[in-house]
Formats: sequence, structure tokens, C-alpha cells
Amino acid sequence: MKHTDSYDRQAVGRVLSERGHLDGPLMPVLHGVQDALGHVPEQAVAQIAQGLNLSRAEVHGVLTYYHHFRTQPAKRPVLQVCRAEACRSVGGEQLLRHAHAAGGCGVEAVYCLGLCAMAPAVMLEGQPYGRMTAQRLDDLLDDVGGAR
Repeated sequence: MKHTDSYDRQAVGRVLSERGHLDGPLMPVLHGVQDALGHVPEQAVAQIAQGLNLSRAEVHGVLTYYHHFRTQPAKRPVLQVCRAEACRSVGGEQLLRHAHAAGGCGVEAVYCLGLCAMAPAVMLEGQPYGRMTAQRLDDLLDDVGGAR
């Protein structure tokens, strides 16, 4: 029989063996799978549920509830734009709209990057940037090859 899974079952298995013993292991497992694969494939839900003795519905519910988790690979590079109050108060929403319009990257709205004193803040490929403007964002995207 031909193996047709479109995800790395072994990587998911490694994460389950590393984190499955923790108290309340679902969130650490989901984070581990996303760290390993860049997303949590929908096909992995059954494997995670079985490995943690949970229902597929429980895993799916947590996976879809939290905005952080992706079920599809993100468009690269990944740009996270903060939507928390400090960033919103100094133009974060306009920056988010600009990021979507600029294209060339995967844009994710997040709620607090911990740079409130340097609002508005973004994170590009895991690197935080504060006091962001539309022009600085365009320059950052150009530097990482996020052609607009």
C-alpha cells in the first residue's frame, strides 16, 4: 500500500514522544509540531489525538481557536503585526492594512509582541521591530526579498 500522507508523521511522532508526557500536553504538542513543520497539518490531528488520548474534535477545537496555529504553510516571509492596545493607539491598525496591501509576505495579526513602549511593533521572521512605520516596513520587506 502506498503511503499518501502529505505531512511528516515521524516529526509529529517525535514531538508527541518529547512533549506528550507533560501536564496538559496539547498546547506544547501543537507548538512543537508547528515549530517542526511550520504549520499543524489537518492530517496530523488524528495522530495527535490518538497520541494524547483525546478526541479529534478536542484537538481540532484548540487548533482552530488560537490564531497562532496554522493548518497550512505560511507564505514566506512571515510578518506578525501587533494589534494590542498600545500598538493600535499609535497606528497599528493602519500598519496592518498597509502590510496586507503591500503583499509579498504572510501577514498575521497578533496580540502583543511585548514591545508596548516601542509601538507599533511587528515581528518579521522571528525578529521584533518597534516604532514601525509604513516606509520602514516596506524597507524591511525589500531587505528580506518580500517584493511587493
